[in-house]
Amino acid sequence: MPERKTVRTEAAPLPIGPYEQAVVAGSFVFLSGQLGFDPATGKMVPGGIVEQTTRVLENMKAVLEASGSSLAKVLRVGVYLADMNDFAAMNEIYSKYMGDAKPARSAIAVRALPAGALVEMDAVALV
Repeated sequence: MPERKTVRTEAAPLPIGPYEQAVVAGSFVFLSGQLGFDPATGKMVPGGIVEQTTRVLENMKAVLEASGSSLAKVLRVGVYLADMNDFAAMNEIYSKYMGDAKPARSAIAVRALPAGALVEMDAVALV
């Protein structure tokens, strides 16, 4: 069984429950769901889906970098939206961050997200 290493960086919001920002096992990094919390304030970024999606992806980027990875090495992303009407706006921001790296992805509408968030994303990447 591969060695398990936990990842923690103050460049992204610290966990508010019994989980880690990410876990590295072998050549994979598994990112916990990221919300639009500003790591400097601990509060949800003001604005709507564009601002929250941007912050979510910045948080993911920070955790990936702390893991020795990057957005370019992401294999799969799970996107959870409080309102599927926000899909196009989320997708536009997501496309800018992911560039030519087009991982496998799902986008699911959920009834609610923690802290009234509009979007949450988790990911699996290569180290």
